[in-house]
Amino acid sequence: MSLTPPSTRALGRRAFTLVEVVAVATIIGLVTFVGIGGIRHFLDRIATRDAVRAAGGAIARARDEAIASRTLVSVRIDTVAATLTLVAGGTAFGEVALREVHGVSISSNRDSITLDARGLGLGAANLTFVARRGAAADTLVVSRLGRVRY
Repeated sequence: MSLTPPSTRALGRRAFTLVEVVAVATIIGLVTFVGIGGIRHFLDRIATRDAVRAAGGAIARARDEAIASRTLVSVRIDTVAATLTLVAGGTAFGEVALREVHGVSISSNRDSITLDARGLGLGAANLTFVARRGAAADTLVVSRLGRVRY
């Protein structure tokens, strides 16, 4: 048995070729790109869902206030600023800033909804509210009876 130094012993290949390194880096990049796109869409869906739930909560709060105070309460929808403002007796008592909190844009078929002392919506039309972020969108519908449906 002869002992030879490790530098002269046949150890096989110890490095990767440039082609192998580029191939692995490309695969890692593609997997990361696909993963980030999926995560971004998932986060957009969560943000729109949370924004719609916040809007529904604001409308439910306005309905509760109308019933409790036996007065008209309005929810004013500002689609440019993406805010909902709760107003009773001409005085604002609450605001929900959806763009600032959830990063969404909103649209609505009406600019406000007014609820009477029974909690019923005034007017003949339902309110349809849509929150959007990226490719995700979520909808909230408020009936003339003041019922909120997600």
